[in-house]
Amino acid sequence: MAPRHAPAEPFFLDTARGARFCLYHAPSGPCRGALLYIHPFAEEMNRARRMAAVQARAFAAHGVAVLLLDLHGCGDSGGDFADASWAGWLADIEDGRAWLERRSGQRAGLWGLRLGALLALEAASTAAPARLLLWQPVTDGDSHLKQFLRLRVAADMLQGTSEGSVAALRTQLAAGTTLEIAGYGLAPALADGMAAALPGRLAGTGARGRPAAAAGGGQDRRRLARARRRAAPAGGGRPRVLVDAGDDRSPGAGQRQP
Repeated sequence: MAPRHAPAEPFFLDTARGARFCLYHAPSGPCRGALLYIHPFAEEMNRARRMAAVQARAFAAHGVAVLLLDLHGCGDSGGDFADASWAGWLADIEDGRAWLERRSGQRAGLWGLRLGALLALEAASTAAPARLLLWQPVTDGDSHLKQFLRLRVAADMLQGTSEGSVAALRTQLAAGTTLEIAGYGLAPALADGMAAALPGRLAGTGARGRPAAAAGGGQDRRRLARARRRAAPAGGGRPRVLVDAGDDRSPGAGQRQP
């Protein structure tokens, strides 16, 4: 029988940018560690909710405190997705990490899924976490953005109102236009951060641990390997890095976020 533990504690974390919805899974018995979960992008977040909750309960049952955090404009957190920015999401992560460390008494690690893994790497480049757990990491933020923009191109083609190509949508973003894509408003401040996110630029973590055999084939494996070689300690010691590659699937066709 699996270990029993207390139900998750829901609450809103007050930040300078608004309230962020959180679920805290307290550890069963003595606390052995702490993890902050950073969810994927757009509809992938919704599709991964149950999996993240199941895994968080499993971690908690083995003595690891887990905080599931909804970033700005996502899930039940305050703000509109159309107003979200890459920098704002990083600030949310820092606020969540600080709260978790105060509550658990442990130096927190970062657990990122898909685009959340790139956010975790960038957060780790400024303040090294206890560990990095990267699930099916996106290895190129610009390619991930391109896949998302293609949803808009495909939807426009089906409706006979095509405005052109991904390049045309990028031009609109560069001009300051917020795009409506699959029920989500994508602002230039978020798109620019995604496009610039690459492990080789972000990973100042002194990474060690399981080889980074990333999803998507040899090119992605080499990209993460280069990031590991270039990494330098960011303070507080070298985190243990675990990468679960899985399958590098494109974002799901967009239902609206509930």
